[in-house]
Amino acid sequence: MGRRARDRRRQQLQQRQERGGGGGDQAVRTGPGEVKRGGERRGRQADGGGAFLQGWAGGYPEIVKENELFERYYRELGIVPAGEWDAFMAALREPLPATLRITGYRSHAKEILHCLKEKYFRELQDLEVDGQKVEMPQSLSWYPEELAWHTNLSRKILRKSPQLEKFHQFLVSETECGNISRQEAVSMIPPLLLDVSPHHKILDMCAAPGSKTAQLIEMLHADMNVPFPKGFVIANDVDNKRCYLLVHQAKRLNSPCIMVVNHDASSIPNLQIDVDGRKEILFYDRILCDVPCSGDGTMRKNIDVWKKWTTQNSLQLHGLQLRIATRGVEQLAEGGRMVYSTCSLNPIENEAVIASLLEKSQGALELADVSSELPGLKRMPGITKWKVMLKDGQWFEEWKDVPSNRQTQIRPTMFPVKDEEKLKAMNLERCIRILPHHQNTGGFFVAVLIKKSPMPWNKRQPKVHQKLPQRTQDTEVTAASSGNGSDCIIEEPTLAENEECKKMQELQNSDTEQSKKEGVCGPPPSKKMKLFGFKEDPFVFLPEDDPLFLPIQKFYALDPSFPKMNLLTRTQEGKKRQLYMVSKELRNVLLNNSEKMKVINTGIKVWSRNSDGEQFGCAFRLAQEGIYTLYPFIHARIINVCIEDVKILLTQENPFLSKFSSETQKKVKDMAMGSIVLKYDPDPEKPHDLQCPIVLCGWQGKTSLRAFVPKNERLHYLRMMGVEVFKAKRKEEELENKTGEEVQHRLAQTEEGMDVEDKEHDLVTKMEAEIGEESSQSPVESSAMEIENKIEDLDQSSKNANTHVSQESKDMDASNVKD
Repeated sequence: MGRRARDRRRQQLQQRQERGGGGGDQAVRTGPGEVKRGGERRGRQADGGGAFLQGWAGGYPEIVKENELFERYYRELGIVPAGEWDAFMAALREPLPATLRITGYRSHAKEILHCLKEKYFRELQDLEVDGQKVEMPQSLSWYPEELAWHTNLSRKILRKSPQLEKFHQFLVSETECGNISRQEAVSMIPPLLLDVSPHHKILDMCAAPGSKTAQLIEMLHADMNVPFPKGFVIANDVDNKRCYLLVHQAKRLNSPCIMVVNHDASSIPNLQIDVDGRKEILFYDRILCDVPCSGDGTMRKNIDVWKKWTTQNSLQLHGLQLRIATRGVEQLAEGGRMVYSTCSLNPIENEAVIASLLEKSQGALELADVSSELPGLKRMPGITKWKVMLKDGQWFEEWKDVPSNRQTQIRPTMFPVKDEEKLKAMNLERCIRILPHHQNTGGFFVAVLIKKSPMPWNKRQPKVHQKLPQRTQDTEVTAASSGNGSDCIIEEPTLAENEECKKMQELQNSDTEQSKKEGVCGPPPSKKMKLFGFKEDPFVFLPEDDPLFLPIQKFYALDPSFPKMNLLTRTQEGKKRQLYMVSKELRNVLLNNSEKMKVINTGIKVWSRNSDGEQFGCAFRLAQEGIYTLYPFIHARIINVCIEDVKILLTQENPFLSKFSSETQKKVKDMAMGSIVLKYDPDPEKPHDLQCPIVLCGWQGKTSLRAFVPKNERLHYLRMMGVEVFKAKRKEEELENKTGEEVQHRLAQTEEGMDVEDKEHDLVTKMEAEIGEESSQSPVESSAMEIENKIEDLDQSSKNANTHVSQESKDMDASNVKD
């Protein structure tokens, strides 16, 4: 609408108000919960400028938290104990408290917990925000080792309140580092009930956005002294865009044991692995099946559910949930455990799916009794009787009562089992339902399934590896059954059959084998799988005799046990700019399944090419992302530093060697220039100092020493050492706001007495401050071309100098933009 049209409309509304007494206000106040956006907009315009602005400041009308159908449905089902209904509804209408979880596998988890308790939580005492008293955060009683906490502060108050700015900044920064996850309390339950060990092969079927996946990765790395656990996590999601959110979450934990894939969970392909020279189908020890759901347990944070909720949502999702759960148990190893969960309270999405799965498993599955696990968690048992309701309020107790014209909406699997003996054997009461009013959480449902034997339609499962030439889908087809079980008996194949089988396999997989020889794992051919979203670069493993690795091995004195076969790049041609690393087990999965799955991301960055590094003996410098994985294998270029040296490294961008302790200066004196490892070991005799080890990547120059650490990680370590970083950030912002002329003026004053290399060091440092970067690994806010243009505008003598820091910065900026 143009300006003139708006003026005319305003005049018409004003005239109407004068004649009829304010029709504009009527448009706004049509009653609770009945405000239309169009009406709201008309009301705002009717009152002229002041009311217009006030209306926009108020935002959208508040959603009335009432839904008659919801209350009628759950009252009838009786999922809430007698006498607790009012408390249940009152809890649903309250905002959800903010919860956070401290990353458990990190060696400095205790330091973060100490920092939270002694500093940030204490500052919240006796604090009032908008007239509301801030309650002290409380630990979740059922979460191990006090690593999960909740507070009555909503996310909105945390973001907007000036009194909480320091606490909010701490949460954001530590979240980016991967040391803290802001995750809903009930969402933490499924990974805990999976009972994960470091050797388990895990599938997360519907993983995005990734908070539960992060928990699984933590459990794999329970022992920080083991850089490569034998287990791994394959995290899948059907939504290509959400897969990248999943990658972001997983990358914070810097694990070589995570792979993100993009598939429909209900038809996720069988994967093959190489076991002692023969191909076998991969079965998972643990599967997390957190399926899409109607989400009526999330009403406290997703208030749109109040007005959108109908029983139709559950009826439409039931079939998909059952298919995903069925596919999950098919891929579960015997003796393995699968956790099925939803953020819904509806038995159609919960008990009905589990009962149907148990019934068709014919005893292959059983519900685990987890009543003794997670002591302190208040839970309700699963229900055994329920009814089905249509969105018009019509109830059905049995499948036979459903009219034929409704049988496409309602399916037989939605109803409870009528046979009392079968129902009793299912033990549905072992399911867990979390109600919001019991512990001030969201609503949730969890069931833990144990696989005792192969599924009835997969009785030939153990012998599948003998028939590899078949399509992968063939292993999923239901076996024909004659009723006497005779088809489950498999005769050993003859020698001739084996030879024929091998020939067929060689013919069908010749192209694949060629790729494997080259160590190339690219995306699957378009004929075999439709690709959606971005086209991913291939995963290319370094050949055993690759000349690229020898200088690296020599420069860092890598241990002979270093698994160099697990190194990969994302480019087939041209210079390899980054080197990534995966575990041996994930390498096995990648090499044997490149045609079957779309891999979005895997591996952690361990080395980055430094164009000027060759003159120092190695073209690749260490990457902070993978230093904790690499460190156990490095035997050279390690400098042990004291806590004061660490503070200097993290607070100054490029400090001179003279600023460090005499011990550090002695160690550096005889060491060649180039990439180094900076290690801090805590001193037990100084309990007030930081009591967790730190490993940093650095660069030794001619007269200086610097750390290559991302900004948020720097802030994290400084907090743990008791350095106030909140004020430091304000100073950084002031520094960034200074003009380029002031920066160059200060540089000109310090030019005298400095050699060319030192001048270049300082110039790069000031430029990074000017463009808002804390380190070369921080997210790039301007393009590599802009940075290069800034460098060209500097003093000619500095521009002509070919020192390692300027080249390092350029190289890193360019590579980060490319990545």
